[in-house]
Amino acid sequence: MNSEFCIAVHGLVFLKLKKQCLSSEALAENICTNPARVRKVMAKLKKAGLVSTKEGSEGGYSLAKNAQQITLKQISAALQIEFVSSHWRSGSQNLDCMVASGMADVMDRLYSDLDALCQKRLEGITIADVAAALIQRSQGKKFGCPEVLRKSN
Repeated sequence: MNSEFCIAVHGLVFLKLKKQCLSSEALAENICTNPARVRKVMAKLKKAGLVSTKEGSEGGYSLAKNAQQITLKQISAALQIEFVSSHWRSGSQNLDCMVASGMADVMDRLYSDLDALCQKRLEGITIADVAAALIQRSQGKKFGCPEVLRKSN
């Protein structure tokens, strides 16, 4: 998993709960990252039709669809994320050894199968589900985002 996925999910959940257009600065403050990173991620989500943008002083980002229609798989596809992969391959196909010459291909197939399982699981999880889990988790606790409550009432 990479940080872009986390930024995207966090940002979309925050947009769902705020129910208003938010700037990259406002999103970045809540996500605890740089606004430029938020803009980079949101540009990919906009291209995929998951967020819309509005220009001007009241502008920013908002959900392009209902939160129940945005799956975590759609987000991972928009960001072109592989959850299980390796950037390093063991052995060498040039070696005259069954293990050294074949292990990388076997492991690549395993990583691909595991990634497919992750993607399948993400098909069934929506931004609304993540928001509901956060709300359930916060029952009996201080919400921790007083600005959400102030501005959405």
